[in-house]
Amino acid sequence: MFRPFSIYIGLRYTAAKRSNHFISFISLVSMLGLMLGVAALILVLSVMNGFDRELKDRILGMVPHASITGYQKPIEDWHLVADIVEQDVRVIATAPFISAQGMLTYGGQVRGVLVQGIDPVAESKVSIVSEHMLKGEWNNLESGEFGIVLGDLLARYLGARMGDKVTLVLPEASISVAGVTPRLKRFTVVGTFSVGAELDSSLAYIHIDDAARLKRIKAGVEGVRVTFTDLFKAPIAAREIAAQLDGYFLVSDWTRTHGNLFQAIQMEKKMIGLLLFLIVFVAAFNIVSTLVMVVTDKKSDIAILRTLGATPGLIMRIFMVQGVVIGFAGTLIGTALGVLLALTVTDLVAWVEQVLDMQFLSSDVYFISYLPSQLNWNDVVMIASSALIISFLATLYPAWRASKTQPAEALRYE
Repeated sequence: MFRPFSIYIGLRYTAAKRSNHFISFISLVSMLGLMLGVAALILVLSVMNGFDRELKDRILGMVPHASITGYQKPIEDWHLVADIVEQDVRVIATAPFISAQGMLTYGGQVRGVLVQGIDPVAESKVSIVSEHMLKGEWNNLESGEFGIVLGDLLARYLGARMGDKVTLVLPEASISVAGVTPRLKRFTVVGTFSVGAELDSSLAYIHIDDAARLKRIKAGVEGVRVTFTDLFKAPIAAREIAAQLDGYFLVSDWTRTHGNLFQAIQMEKKMIGLLLFLIVFVAAFNIVSTLVMVVTDKKSDIAILRTLGATPGLIMRIFMVQGVVIGFAGTLIGTALGVLLALTVTDLVAWVEQVLDMQFLSSDVYFISYLPSQLNWNDVVMIASSALIISFLATLYPAWRASKTQPAEALRYE
């Protein structure tokens, strides 16, 4: 089979056993460094993509993309407001809500909590909580029954189980014959949910009618939650929709509650990607030192080829082939290893946690309780292409030095 002379000689040099084992060792180190750099970059970017996905799917699946609330008073005609909002093509669904902050107590344990009064049917259209019930049923929240659905971690902190009665303490004071007392109400635990996020430890749901009685709202709701087709356009879209409504309304969106977390993940992804790319850059340029030593070791061979009629361009291509083969092998193995780790790292970390009987990511500290990973093939192509380009550029200077070798000088002491 016909092969260009430069490729043939370059491959022979790459595969040949050298008398100078140090050069062979440096070549192996260059390839391994490039391999580990590429694999680490693919793995870390996949994990950061996983965190980004979990933030959007879990955290932003629990909190509203945007909410429209009444200005210093409830929205009495919220059905009309919801109908107007849902007419916008950017809106998926709406749901009414009443919020309350307080403390839950049970068995001597006290925990701060955000209680959301919701309509179970409407809420399931704007939130993923109904899909992550651990115990009980989402539809167990019925009007007048004063049932409550707790986050799994919150229930464990309190020691509350299904059917237990927990006491909700609101900071609003009630005046009675006994004096000024906080407002108290007992609720029956009818379910628990878990989304693997910090919300599991601080969020609870009750029926919206029970919330209205608790907060003494005679008519209407505090606001309407809105879910959009594109959550990144939610801030602008929500304000444009609210401007079309009659009356005064307050608009809030996810960027105010969790925007900093999302921006932090995006910034960390860019900075970590840049740092790891520098590792790939350094590993690829180890090829320079490898080829410089190879050129020095092969000066007599280069001189003989020149005397046989080899042109400087041919000599340059021979050593470029050798460097490109090292870079290609390191990039190919590193890409395969990185893809394999990115696809299995979640299960691998879970297995290590089980073996060591410890949890690396606790929901008390992090917004999810496991290590996510999402392989993005565009990232893989970009990383592999960049590594190959850098490897190619790293061969230019040593190959150019080889092409400038003078036969007489190289053979003088042979």
